[in-house]
Amino acid sequence: MDDRLLLGGFAIALGFAAGVILFVPFVAVSYRRRGGLTFGRFTLWAAALVYFMAIWTHTLLPLPDPQAMVCAGTNTELFAFVDDLRGVASRPTTALTDPAALQLLLNVLLFVPLGFFVRVLGGRGVVVATLTGLGVSGFVEFTQLTGVWGLYPCAYRVFDVDDLLTNTIGAVVGSLLGLAVPRRHRGMVRSPDAYLPRPVTRSRRLLVMVCDAVGAWLVSLAVGVAFQIALAALGADVEVRDGSAATTVASTAGIAVWFVVVLVTGRTVGDLAVQLRYEGGVLPEGLARTLRFAGGIGGFLVLFALPGAWDLIGWLYAVASIVLVFTTRDARGLPGLVSGQRVVDAREPIDPDTPPRRPAAHWR
Repeated sequence: MDDRLLLGGFAIALGFAAGVILFVPFVAVSYRRRGGLTFGRFTLWAAALVYFMAIWTHTLLPLPDPQAMVCAGTNTELFAFVDDLRGVASRPTTALTDPAALQLLLNVLLFVPLGFFVRVLGGRGVVVATLTGLGVSGFVEFTQLTGVWGLYPCAYRVFDVDDLLTNTIGAVVGSLLGLAVPRRHRGMVRSPDAYLPRPVTRSRRLLVMVCDAVGAWLVSLAVGVAFQIALAALGADVEVRDGSAATTVASTAGIAVWFVVVLVTGRTVGDLAVQLRYEGGVLPEGLARTLRFAGGIGGFLVLFALPGAWDLIGWLYAVASIVLVFTTRDARGLPGLVSGQRVVDAREPIDPDTPPRRPAAHWR
């Protein structure tokens, strides 16, 4: 397989892994700072994650075999590429095939997305984009120059001061291109109406389910890995370290954490992230919360924790839960049905005569 394709796939895989880990916090921050989450902004942040992973994989990988590596040279003369391009200037038709011209162009293009993301996602201008491009490029170049900060005895890729210049130019170009995005869609500044309630849409309810599933899986995974490492550190028998005990502990941890969160706050982690809450009904609050947990993520987690063919029933349960989001009144779904409650925006005042509370100035 071509190394570029392999590195590209590796960058996408790393970006996806980072996206899964950061997904729930990202949703929570978006709902608090911007009032919601649009598909376009989510896609842009996902692209930024993959891009940053791609920078490292493209510039630092593949790592060479220490026994077979050859020390690379350095170029500390600024504008050395001018001499390389003189031949291209006399033969413009060869510009797209000349290695020096292509190297220069690719160095610029590689950092154009960085400047664009600094402008659109960070809300910063040309100066910050320039400093960011120079800083990121400098870190990459010096990582190569020092052999990954001493991991190798010498540089395994050429350190080129001209790369610092062309990368920085690329960041500036990207920042200027970001001006094409309307100002209201740029930056991380809190939207002035972020504190106002929004309609409880069915897509929003589905986002809650995704947040709960991803969050519970990450908690279970972390607990399972930690438990398995602890068993190995304590010298447990191979039969104990076969994974079954870790799986049981991990599943139980996910169920327990989500149950405690629901009992204490009245909402799941997904509800908290997406700013939803349940209210109304005739049942005691403790019983209603327990039923909501059982009718939502709790039932799903318990079914998948049971042995045998219960995981198939768990998938059917998940499908039924999704269908009920689309077929029940106000998208209350199964948790609302079993508890007899309705789901509302958490920013909606409990007292209908009380206006929504504007956040403190330092949160803006």
